[in-house]
Amino acid sequence: MRPPIDPTEMWAKHAPPWWPEGQPWPPHGRRPFRRATRIVFTIAMLAFVAIAVIALTWHAASIAALLHVFLIATLGFLMVGGLLMFVGMKRFGQPLMDLVDAAERVEQGDYTARVAERAWGPPAVRRLISTFNSAITRLEADEDQRRRLLANTSHELRTPLTVMQGELEAMLDGVHPADEEHLSLALDQTHQMARLIEDLRTLALAEAGTLELHREPTDLAALACDVAAAFEAVASRGGVTLEDSNGVAHEGSPEVVLDVDPVRIRQVVDNLVANAIRYAPSDSTVTIEVTRVVRGSRAFAVLRVIDRGPGIPPDLLPLLFNRFRKSDESRGSGLGLAIARELVEAHGGTIRASNTPPTGATFEVTLPFEG
Repeated sequence: MRPPIDPTEMWAKHAPPWWPEGQPWPPHGRRPFRRATRIVFTIAMLAFVAIAVIALTWHAASIAALLHVFLIATLGFLMVGGLLMFVGMKRFGQPLMDLVDAAERVEQGDYTARVAERAWGPPAVRRLISTFNSAITRLEADEDQRRRLLANTSHELRTPLTVMQGELEAMLDGVHPADEEHLSLALDQTHQMARLIEDLRTLALAEAGTLELHREPTDLAALACDVAAAFEAVASRGGVTLEDSNGVAHEGSPEVVLDVDPVRIRQVVDNLVANAIRYAPSDSTVTIEVTRVVRGSRAFAVLRVIDRGPGIPPDLLPLLFNRFRKSDESRGSGLGLAIARELVEAHGGTIRASNTPPTGATFEVTLPFEG
């Protein structure tokens, strides 16, 4: 015996080609409209039957009376159908007109334009409006970020330019001699500008996904040891002890060998260690550790940089890896952590920051072994 036909499957076969994939057909959103249509149709039929009965009773079933009743009923059906069509077209067309108006405002540069999302209307139109609003919200956020980027970049470039211009003008006016001391100060400002421009270039390439990585087998623990050795003198001047929990015994250990770009990963670790030393109080310790973890069927190398400083302000923590986001005490450009995030994500890894009770902050970089 043939199995009974599922009405849902039968209707699904007749879904129009423009209907969104995965959405039920017929849509649930049309049920109230269809219910109202059935009610009106039933009332009209009952009225027609009542009029026909009355006419047959009063006019003894004359053909003329039946034709008269039929004509009146037909006109009534046409009026009801026209009214229903007008209501349906208004429900379908008004959201589309709102969408057109909002699109014209966006074209003129108004990124605050939104379309009201109504609870009624065809599901496809409601989904289109929701997608439009989401896209404009993202576009507005990107525009705000672009404006902040331009403002912050001009501010960061203005400072070294002002210093360099002042020094050069002072030397030309004879206020300062053109000696090594004053020329070196101007030269240092050009180096600062060059670093900022290179950071912006690296960030732009990484965000666009066009940053070229030169991967090679790299021992992450050995790289951490090299960074600790490089920053030892800087840490000592600030009264900070730099502790490498990995030790030289890890050099060459296959458990922490990753296929990464050593220059870019070194750039990430340098940035994290430099920040930790900057915020670490005197007579405290900054710890660098590398461990291997297994999550499910995948293995990861985890690098942590832990300081005993004041920690990260709670309001800054969610925005820490955004461009030009920095605390009031920071003297950097605010690009270091944004670049670190892009470089880590380019390697398929993740980076996160958290406060370490009772004091201090922890930056954790996770990189997959399989790249």
